Amino acid sequence: MPVRCIFAAIMYSLIRSILFNVDAEKVHYWVMKRLTTAYSIGPMRSMLKAAFVVKSPSLERKLWGITFPNPVGLAAGFDKDAKYTDPLACLGFGFIEIGTVTPRSQAGNPKPRLFRLPADQALINRMGFNNDGATAAAERLKKRKERIIIGGNIGKNKDTPNEQATDDYEKGFQELFDQVDYFVVNVSSPNTPGLRALQDKGPLTELLNRLQALNRQKPKSKPILLKIAPDLTNEQLDDIIDIIKTTKLDGIVATNTTISRSGLKTPEKEVTEIGAGGLSGAPARERATNVIRYISQHSNGSIPIIASGGIFTAADAKEKLDAGASLVQVYTGFIYEGPGIAKNICKGLMK
Repeated sequence: MPVRCIFAAIMYSLIRSILFNVDAEKVHYWVMKRLTTAYSIGPMRSMLKAAFVVKSPSLERKLWGITFPNPVGLAAGFDKDAKYTDPLACLGFGFIEIGTVTPRSQAGNPKPRLFRLPADQALINRMGFNNDGATAAAERLKKRKERIIIGGNIGKNKDTPNEQATDDYEKGFQELFDQVDYFVVNVSSPNTPGLRALQDKGPLTELLNRLQALNRQKPKSKPILLKIAPDLTNEQLDDIIDIIKTTKLDGIVATNTTISRSGLKTPEKEVTEIGAGGLSGAPARERATNVIRYISQHSNGSIPIIASGGIFTAADAKEKLDAGASLVQVYTGFIYEGPGIAKNICKGLMK
């Protein structure tokens, strides 16, 4: 590893130790405001791109007629409202997934709702789809300057009954359609009551068929993917594979956060005090890889997969790609590894 990379890693480790003493959600917005300020200054913007963007034909991936400059994306949940796509584009990501976006704005769950587990390199969150709504996100995307590939992760409002959930997904789809390059249907977050019930075969097939019908009405359709939970059984994964083929969906994002707490190094008392929420980070790595491998093998590699879950290094990314993924996404790894994560993974993959 070059000396400057070692120095940068040490510096981020020191900064992180300070930031980790402050509420996680407050730190998130504080850091993003600083990054936005840096982006607004021309020379700083150029320095960010020079420091973090890696370009090479060997990194390019083509899926759904879209050429991704590299396979490392930023997962949904980090930039829920499309407020930071421009500054984040300077950190070397091949694509950014915004959301989860709901039709109407909602505050999400009570705070605190984001917790770090440093001993496990993990996070627990129960954010609850806090966002400004689909119209606000679409307006922000219209004004963006950087032409990075954008995914739109859509969900239902908390107070929308499951029987009317499809209406919410259709509204989000219509509102964001002109501003995103692909869609992800999120029915797998553990933080919206009843949402995961939409993963059942009947309601999910209906939902996806309705979205595909809307998609076919457009002059040019957009790829639609399904984001699934890591906690599904093999039988449920078989159903998912069936549904993807039946509805002619374009792919899967595997996986969302887990409700499991097994094998954690963090003391059980501390984990219990944190309470409900989805666990992400290193503890989710193995299960996410197993889900990806299962889907790839049982679909004969016919379903494109975006991998998410426990990706911190190039070795983690390669594990997911070898298991059958075409692209990868980071979130918790970004928090722990710092702004150089996409660059480091890309350089590792080039080797």
